[in-house]
Amino acid sequence: MTPSFSRRAPTAGAASAAAEYLTFRLGEEEYGIDILRVQEIRSYEQPTRMAHAPEFIKGVIDLRGVIVPIVDLRLKLGCPAEYTPFTVVIILNVAGTVLGAVVDAVADVVALPADAIKPAPQFQGPMDASFVRGIATTGERMLIVVDIESLLSSAEMGLVRSVANA
Repeated sequence: MTPSFSRRAPTAGAASAAAEYLTFRLGEEEYGIDILRVQEIRSYEQPTRMAHAPEFIKGVIDLRGVIVPIVDLRLKLGCPAEYTPFTVVIILNVAGTVLGAVVDAVADVVALPADAIKPAPQFQGPMDASFVRGIATTGERMLIVVDIESLLSSAEMGLVRSVANA
């Protein structure tokens, strides 16, 4: 079963007030990503592995004639990666590159006003939170809002592009 969603056209007043985010789970945490980066959501299929690629780059798939690198966000962020029937791939357009991001599950699309996203706390230590745009509360859920372009460093994006063009 492939999850699906549809993009809703924003109303005139809501366009400037809120942005829409696709929410997904990695382990116990819930994340949000700008819906405008999302092209589609697909069920997980085993990608073709590329030699010498880092562990978090799972390989590539052929998406209607386009070779798409698949990045497992769970491995990238140090979460355990267990493949279940809920595991999906979010096909994204990041800095002009189409890539797939493996996540545990997708939840829904939420509209968040800019002022609902609060700055993330800064921690001392090896944790890199530069990809976290902020934290939002929607209902009783805490949502970590992610900047996908910051999550993949420029060196990693170069690797992803080279895998896509291999």
